[in-house]
Amino acid sequence: MKKAILLAILFISALGFSQEKETTFERDGDLVKATYYFDNGDVKVQGFFKDKKLTGIWTSFDKKGNKTQIAQYKEGKKTGKWFVWNKESLKEITYNNNTVVGVKDWRAETKLAFNN
Repeated sequence: MKKAILLAILFISALGFSQEKETTFERDGDLVKATYYFDNGDVKVQGFFKDKKLTGIWTSFDKKGNKTQIAQYKEGKKTGKWFVWNKESLKEITYNNNTVVGVKDWRAETKLAFNN
């Protein structure tokens, strides 16, 4: 009997650890904050909805917790400056009403210019 109880406890514990964290939705005024998770429970993507459309800033992360993208939406459309990180560079993509209007590729070897 003790072995059966011990096995049941181990089985229930294993189930608790193996379940992935569910997407969460929290009301924040007239917005809904959405958080999506990796299987390990770390945040994968976080952003807002308004009237069931993407709105505001959405941030994506890799499994190590590093930002991989910062995006902006207005009424479900891509807008403003987006930033996308990868191993080699940072891409700055400018959107206007869901259309790409500019792309800059920033690399570690890029020289900075400034005005004194």
